[in-house]
Amino acid sequence: MPTISYFYGIIIVMYLRNKEHNPPHIHAITQDFDAPFLIATGEIMEGEFPPKATIMVKEFILKYQRELLTMWETEKYQKLPPLD
Repeated sequence: MPTISYFYGIIIVMYLRNKEHNPPHIHAITQDFDAPFLIATGEIMEGEFPPKATIMVKEFILKYQRELLTMWETEKYQKLPPLD
């Protein structure tokens, strides 16, 4: 589970595609929450996540959508800059 980015106490990770299920998504993790977010829309797939953190994760996904989809398809991970 490579860590792709870290900002404001939120860790962004992606599990290996071959071991995960579609649709393409990332996981956002805080001290108390772990939720999957769709790469296509930035929306939370299931579970709960703090509202302000959800907005930041969606912003991150939409900013780096192309890079995240490439990582999902190729399984070649890279660190992405955090949100400012």
